Amino acid sequence: MIDGNKIVVVMPAYNAALILERTVAEVPALVDDIILVDDQSSDDTAEIARRLGLHTLIHAKNRGYGGNQKTCYTAALARGADVVIMVHPDYQYTPKLVPALAHCVASGLYDVALGSRILGGGSLKGGMPKYRYVANRFLTLVENLLLKEKLSEYHTGYRAFSRRLLLTLPLNENAEGFVFDNQMLVQAVHFGFKIAEVTCPTKYFAEASSIGFTKSVRYGLGVLGAAAQFRLKQLGLGNPRFLAADGRRLEAPGANGSAVDLGAGGHNPAARPPGSNG
Repeated sequence: MIDGNKIVVVMPAYNAALILERTVAEVPALVDDIILVDDQSSDDTAEIARRLGLHTLIHAKNRGYGGNQKTCYTAALARGADVVIMVHPDYQYTPKLVPALAHCVASGLYDVALGSRILGGGSLKGGMPKYRYVANRFLTLVENLLLKEKLSEYHTGYRAFSRRLLLTLPLNENAEGFVFDNQMLVQAVHFGFKIAEVTCPTKYFAEASSIGFTKSVRYGLGVLGAAAQFRLKQLGLGNPRFLAADGRRLEAPGANGSAVDLGAGGHNPAARPPGSNG
């Protein structure tokens, strides 16, 4: 915990078996609980997660990256989380920075903290493809102009959120795919939540998850669309559902029957006695 705040790490997982254990090993002991949601992987991701003592849920059918996050945050709230940090289980972002992100939110100064690959200037050194770097910088520039923000990037998957934010945003109005990430930040800006950034390294390697060029293009168009809808709403020219005050918020755990709870852990395995797996 941090100042009485329960810290929960969520891992939206899909075919992460090869690198999951290495990722979990770096999760700091201050984390109270780790939840992994398996999105119908074809490998042993869920079995490994249970063996490692993670609280494990598995989708009855593949829902996509955004759908996975919806289940992650719903489960975290149900288990009493005050601060929720999303960590990709493929080790692209080191969990060693979880305390920095968690402290930003637990302090009460911010409701969102982002691990930025751009601030430290090491994204290309970490293996980010040049076309992605250029696209990241272009999309971020346009988004900052439309949202009137000054973030270094909107596209990192390393994020921390307050309980208050997760209960407020109409997350069930968001897409089930990759653009969910961007819609969530647009929502945070629209509903007046403050965003912090922490510089973080990143690694690109064979086992790390990555979307292909075609999906990247669709994502980019979705990003621009979300920012444009925000600006139109600000001008009184539209009212997109994902920005509506009465939009659908996260449902109670299991309400839509989308995930099976496999149980296992109830807190951070890193804080357990050696040899204990829950």
